[in-house]
Amino acid sequence: MNRMEVTEKIVSAKVAKGIRWEDVAGRVGQSKEWTTALCLGQMTASAEQATILGDIFGLTDEECKWLQVVPYKGSLPTAVPTDPLIYRWYEIVNVYGTTVKELIHEEFGDGIMSAIDFHMDIVRAPDPKGDRVNVILSGKFLPYKQY
Repeated sequence: MNRMEVTEKIVSAKVAKGIRWEDVAGRVGQSKEWTTALCLGQMTASAEQATILGDIFGLTDEECKWLQVVPYKGSLPTAVPTDPLIYRWYEIVNVYGTTVKELIHEEFGDGIMSAIDFHMDIVRAPDPKGDRVNVILSGKFLPYKQY
């Protein structure tokens, strides 16, 4: 048994039961974005959260314990993603990454945007020309320190 096998079982149960991530998040008590990352093996569950997920997805006690293990983050199988949707994010970073970096440094100074003290919100934005995907990424600014 390993974390990837637990992830595969969760996804299989989600499909079989017709579950939505937003509904899982409501029961876990966290955002749909964080909860989905947890279920896909990128976050660490508390014992209470693992028990809730166990009930939802029919997990064993051992599988629930795997949800509480700190994961190896980064789940893409290749350096350059091949899934078309994920590749578009790669493309966005390649095209706009230097712009984002430049504008963050201009506004905040020398540092980074945290992916640990972080919040993400993904919502549908109706548009007459076709609905838009609105993704909001919000990370704490962490300045580099002199020492």
